[in-house]
Amino acid sequence: MFERFTADGRQIVIRSQDHARRLGHSYIGCEHLLLSAASLPVPAGEVLREHGVTPERVEAEMVRMTGYDRRVASLGGLDREALAAIGIDLDVVRARIEATFGPDALARATLAMRRSRRGGLRSRLRRPARNARQLPTVSRDAELMDVAGAPRGHIRFTPRAKKSLELSLREALARKDNYIGPEHVVLALISMDSGAVPVILAAIGVPAAALRTAVTDRYRKAS
Repeated sequence: MFERFTADGRQIVIRSQDHARRLGHSYIGCEHLLLSAASLPVPAGEVLREHGVTPERVEAEMVRMTGYDRRVASLGGLDREALAAIGIDLDVVRARIEATFGPDALARATLAMRRSRRGGLRSRLRRPARNARQLPTVSRDAELMDVAGAPRGHIRFTPRAKKSLELSLREALARKDNYIGPEHVVLALISMDSGAVPVILAAIGVPAAALRTAVTDRYRKAS
């Protein structure tokens, strides 16, 4: 199935893995695919952002639903209220660090320290190259398997995320397209009637039907 994905379609899948790892999640769900799609500079991503489905809103809803954000957890589990009582604002601390060393600098430094403590130089030499990117493994019968190449083991797709990618093929066939692009992945995601995506769209206040019409119209005009 993945031989049908365009370069931009593949980027949605690849970046969903990056987002899952960055947020400290041990799985890749439809919400990670939606976050990835909303971040891409492609027409489908533009439609999402124009309707308020921005990467910031999607990620905020993901954190709200899971109650976990590794960027906060990486501060060592310190109690926000206790630190505030002595005049330390965690958000200000993080902002100053990121202003100097770049986005997610604190999380990256903490993760690097943990890896160094676990395995030292030998474990770092065994680690895959930073620029290595692997698509999900596909079995002989085209079944979507797991994303490989994660430094700390495989990050699995949830069954619902696998289903959404399978539905992207159906969306392409329904439109008589011989490829799977970002538009098909987005149409499949917003067609899900359960899981995180409907909850995120409801929280943002955008109907899935309106998004479907907007995505379809955008690509119809472009063709």
